[in-house]
Amino acid sequence: MRVEGHYLDYAATSAVRPPAVAEAVHTFLVQVGATPGRGGHRLAQEAGRTAVRCRKALSRILGLPGDPSRIVFALNATQGLNAALHGVLRPSDVAVITAYDHNAVLRPLHRLEVDRGVVVRRVTGAPDGSVDLGEVRNALDGARLLVVNAASNVLGTLLPLKEMAALAREAGALVLVDAAQWAGHFPGRLAEDGADMVAFTGHKGLLGPQGVGGLWIRDGIDLSPFYSGGTGGNSLELDMPRQYPERMEAGSGNAPGMAGLLAGIEFLESKGVEGLHEREMGLKGVLREGLASIPGIRVLSPAAPKGVGIVTVISDRAHPSELAERLDREWGVMVRYGLNCAPEVHRMLGTEKQGAVRFSLGWASTLQDVEQAVRGADAITAAPRVPIS
Repeated sequence: MRVEGHYLDYAATSAVRPPAVAEAVHTFLVQVGATPGRGGHRLAQEAGRTAVRCRKALSRILGLPGDPSRIVFALNATQGLNAALHGVLRPSDVAVITAYDHNAVLRPLHRLEVDRGVVVRRVTGAPDGSVDLGEVRNALDGARLLVVNAASNVLGTLLPLKEMAALAREAGALVLVDAAQWAGHFPGRLAEDGADMVAFTGHKGLLGPQGVGGLWIRDGIDLSPFYSGGTGGNSLELDMPRQYPERMEAGSGNAPGMAGLLAGIEFLESKGVEGLHEREMGLKGVLREGLASIPGIRVLSPAAPKGVGIVTVISDRAHPSELAERLDREWGVMVRYGLNCAPEVHRMLGTEKQGAVRFSLGWASTLQDVEQAVRGADAITAAPRVPIS
């Protein structure tokens, strides 16, 4: 079903998806309905083939080399990040993060600080989305892990993964990439740039349904399982299997979600991620310029030459909640306001108290969507707010 209105909240989820995604989920539920690895009958085998095809498609579109079984499925990028952080970090290990990280990294690391005595070092950021590589080098001294947020969900900027990963290699640290906002939106090959592990979600740029994502683990890296349970085999053993993906996939996975994710990736491959990205960046330029021209609106997202389709703003004439709610109610434009689960970015920007309004583009965004958003923001902020006495 086509979403009515002007959907500009793709950074939250791709609520507008290619019809083939829903069709694939429906077809799987009606014609297959079984779980991969749970039985040798024809339906279980077909479910297993769906999972394998999805892993291979993820390998292609994210540039993840080697055995596709090194891609383990999870509910989302958050669960994938938790699996990596809990699986790699030992008591007193040092983890290096940046000001751009999401709560999907900050909160599990906080628990590991409390529970295991893990030491967390944070590299500062800047409003232009950059990092000081000298500061990164110093922070990595003696570190076990570097976490890199591939694309900021507030600013839409990219971190220099290749350069940061090279510094991590010099220091003997592993590199975990949070690709939640990057995957499906940006053409590239994360492993070639130095990623050792990549956490991804299926429901954003990869156009799949909610409830399926995961983690890629480079060959030669062994993680302690984040959780344990049945895997469909080795039932007499109390330890989780050594082989992947079973080592990290306890319990029945979201097989219908895998079918939908596979369809989403195949759609992206048919269109070409590079072409979709160029189109998205063109619309971002129009959106950013239009919003920046409105009196009282300050655009927080820099005019970076590379990035993803996110434009975040604040206004001195409308609170973020008012601007977002009126855009939806009066102009049919759907955006997100708040802190976007990235508190350190907002502290850096000075917006931690009120948050901001985020416009985010996707595969189906149009010039009409962008123009409507600019017209609506202009009209809503045309007059200064009247304080309530």
